[in-house]
Amino acid sequence: MTSARYPDCIKKLPSVKVPFRGVKGWVSQGKNSQVVFFEIEAGGVVSPHAHCEQFGFVLEGEMALTVDGKTRVYKKGDSYHIPEGVVHQAEFKTFVRAVDFFADPNRYQTETS
Repeated sequence: MTSARYPDCIKKLPSVKVPFRGVKGWVSQGKNSQVVFFEIEAGGVVSPHAHCEQFGFVLEGEMALTVDGKTRVYKKGDSYHIPEGVVHQAEFKTFVRAVDFFADPNRYQTETS
């Protein structure tokens, strides 16, 4: 599998402040929401947390996502939905590129804010 990275048009977007090691993201800011383009290194872990409603899809790689205590492996082409306030966590088996929609314009702060 070839690990593609996002093109410059994505990487020119503001970088998000992410508290998890191995996770980088760039945000497209909307009035009522955010879309974040993530690159996560193999071995990355997102610890249990909850926030606004989230919908995402995997562009590349493989991750184990646990939502409300149920774990499922997601691969290229798979999508997922996390309802508002539901505890979830993730482990990244390989390098992953994913795109996530957050139903909150303030989900992530940017590195410049």
